[in-house]
Amino acid sequence: MAAKQPKVIVLRTAGTNCDQETAFAFKSFGAKVDCVHINQLINKRVKLNDYHILAIPGGFTYGDDIESGRVLANELCLFLGLELNQFIADGKIVIGICNGFQVLVKAGILPGPLTEVEELAQDHSQKMTLTHNDSGKFEARWTYLKVNNKSVWTKDMEDVVYIPVAHAEGKFLVKDNNALNQLESNGQVAFRYSTRTGARPTYPMNPNGSSEDIAGITDTTGRILGMMPHPERHFLFHHHPRWTRKKNRTKFGEGAKIFENGVTYVKKNF
Repeated sequence: MAAKQPKVIVLRTAGTNCDQETAFAFKSFGAKVDCVHINQLINKRVKLNDYHILAIPGGFTYGDDIESGRVLANELCLFLGLELNQFIADGKIVIGICNGFQVLVKAGILPGPLTEVEELAQDHSQKMTLTHNDSGKFEARWTYLKVNNKSVWTKDMEDVVYIPVAHAEGKFLVKDNNALNQLESNGQVAFRYSTRTGARPTYPMNPNGSSEDIAGITDTTGRILGMMPHPERHFLFHHHPRWTRKKNRTKFGEGAKIFENGVTYVKKNF
């Protein structure tokens, strides 16, 4: 039976600052959205299993102490490993944006797959990470992204989209060529930084120096997406920096399709 109304949990904690924009994006496509502090999950006042979509939005959780996303990733592993593994095993979907992407990678949720419950709660062999930009500074700029539309989240998107970044630790690095080859062969690279025509970029079009220009990845199922650019910041058409010059005007911007796809997937599958 299809879900009457997809339910989204937008996870927040100290330092999260994109939760309301992310919630607005999902609500705009008919989802019921709750912004929930992680302590509410840890203390069992809210149950993760009551939701269809987990969204971990951007920000600077815990002030990026230790490294970006690490503290929240540890909390997920240590306190919510069982619930999170079950959520994923049930075929539900997850998106992590910017700081949320860092959290998913450092918790071992991406690149996946998760096998044993204990694997998420223990020290795992991390095959990839997100680290300091090559420029040595915070990068806040608009970027072109070449899209692989095989994921639940990227279905029917344009080949190249225009979405902004805002991060200091967005450089995607892999442990070795084997890990990179796995991502490639499994079709897990969801987004790459590119030029406007989809060609290989140089700085600043690749704003952080990511390996193979990778801007976002999925797990092997395509149901879990992590990406550094902020689709919620090009959600409406007039978010585009040159919107007044564009002839073909619509309600939504180029990041909106990601949120629509998530809601549509739940309506069809739950």
